[in-house]
Amino acid sequence: MYVPSHFSVTETEEIFSFLDANSFGQLVSLAEQRLTASHLPFLVSSDRRFLQCHLARQNSHWQNLEDQQVLVTFQGPHDYISPSWYQTAGVPTWNYQALHIYGRCRVFEQPEAIASIVDTLSKRYESGLEKPWQPEYRDAMLKAIIGVEIEIEELQCKYKLSQNRPPQDHQGIIDNLDELGSESLVKAMRNILL
Repeated sequence: MYVPSHFSVTETEEIFSFLDANSFGQLVSLAEQRLTASHLPFLVSSDRRFLQCHLARQNSHWQNLEDQQVLVTFQGPHDYISPSWYQTAGVPTWNYQALHIYGRCRVFEQPEAIASIVDTLSKRYESGLEKPWQPEYRDAMLKAIIGVEIEIEELQCKYKLSQNRPPQDHQGIIDNLDELGSESLVKAMRNILL
């Protein structure tokens, strides 16, 4: 990912906080000599050295992952930025937050390890529901999925939030995005710019 210095995020706590808030990503790898992507929820190991996820056994993407270096991308809030919102000259652009993680893949089929991933994801996303789902047919379910662990080798994090614009342009951009209802992006920009 192209990351000019004024958009670069290198603070580890900020990167993992962003990842926790935007943990649905795209696993990208080579499969049969073409790029392949699977859209998945990811977990981060407690020591922050690994990403974990699972794929349906019927998804052939997993069959080429073992020991391959892969790319996992995560996206935060984003929106179009009109130059009509600037007080100074400019061009149309897009503001966004993104994280790319490169790492080496390991595929596994051990039911207890897969169950741990499924349980952790279920607890996280079911916790706010009135009637949380209770797993049924657990053995059959676990046999239908493949576990994936990615050892994190490189983090590239970019917050392109108008930091390159003059300060007099910042409030106009934020005000217009707020009017459009782009609340998450407005919050991110306020945290960086104001």
